[in-house]
Amino acid sequence: MSNVLLRLNPSLASLPVYVPGRPIEEVAREHGLDPSGIIKLASNENPFGPSPKALEAMETVLRQLHLYPDGSASGLKRALAGSLGVGTEHLILGNGSNEILEFVGHAMMRPGVEVVVPEFCFAVYPIVTALFGATLVTVPAVDFGADIDGLIRAVTPRTGVLFLANPNNPTGTRTSRKDVQRLLREVPDDVLIVMDEAYIEFLEDPVDLVPEILSGTRQNLLLCRTFSKIFGLAGLRLGYGIAAPALVSALEKVRQPFNINSIAQAGAIAALGDTDHQARTRENNRVGVEYYQSAFAAMGLPFVPSHANFVLVKTGRGAEVFAALQRRGIITRPMGGYGLPDWLRISVGTPVENARCLLTLREVLAAMPAA
Repeated sequence: MSNVLLRLNPSLASLPVYVPGRPIEEVAREHGLDPSGIIKLASNENPFGPSPKALEAMETVLRQLHLYPDGSASGLKRALAGSLGVGTEHLILGNGSNEILEFVGHAMMRPGVEVVVPEFCFAVYPIVTALFGATLVTVPAVDFGADIDGLIRAVTPRTGVLFLANPNNPTGTRTSRKDVQRLLREVPDDVLIVMDEAYIEFLEDPVDLVPEILSGTRQNLLLCRTFSKIFGLAGLRLGYGIAAPALVSALEKVRQPFNINSIAQAGAIAALGDTDHQARTRENNRVGVEYYQSAFAAMGLPFVPSHANFVLVKTGRGAEVFAALQRRGIITRPMGGYGLPDWLRISVGTPVENARCLLTLREVLAAMPAA
């Protein structure tokens, strides 16, 4: 008897699967908890939610959802271009920045092509690499951050793509301006450098690579950003890339039509203009990161100093601590899938959420039997 499963792509058998932070509703159902009493500090989301201006703008399009969205997202591209100081021809939009990474896979990856990543990189880079049959080359980290010298040395004539997140997820480390410039200078022009800048808005003094693209000298540079973090629109799934027009044109060929829905377009345009919401989020994050790091130091828990909106902390027996916190209504992110089984990643919430998380963490650690 024939079986369609026998015809599946053999690469699916070993393809890694992305495991997101657990949703509040599922945790509530599993543990018999009231959803309103659960705090989710697992996915680096904005604890203040979307901008009120974005909510208002999104509501205005609800009665027009029988119409297809603007397939080119022209209004959103113009708003983004004005905000960034680039031309619309420098922009490509994705259903989350993950889709931008998938565009890179379609355009640049195939069997025989190598993809260079740092250790402890965002999980989607290896997934996309495996999806397109390319070869992953992982460079060991230095102090949980990217080893720039190692990344440069790892590039060979077979290298097609190099991924670097700055700040990095899940460790929160930052690559210095000097090292970023050295990477751009020493990596050959035929290797696409993808700089994942999902958390760039949380930096006080970010490395601005947009002028590198506008100069026309960096045809091999793609900046990836998102509306999921500081803008608080993770549920809309909207990301964007900034690159030379020729590269954008190539990536557009693999983009699905209408990949950015009408609600997302309207919400993003309004969110861009709400600088007060962004500033409030940024200040809350600065205070929250300091709060967590000071508390972890006082508790004797090792942590990685963070430049993002989360902190990676070594609790020991990360999966057990995660499960115990979850039973008490606190959702964090265990790091076993990243090769860090003794660590948790905890997102910055509101001051009240942060205080409850730390209190509960202390209780959980005190109650755990010695290893």
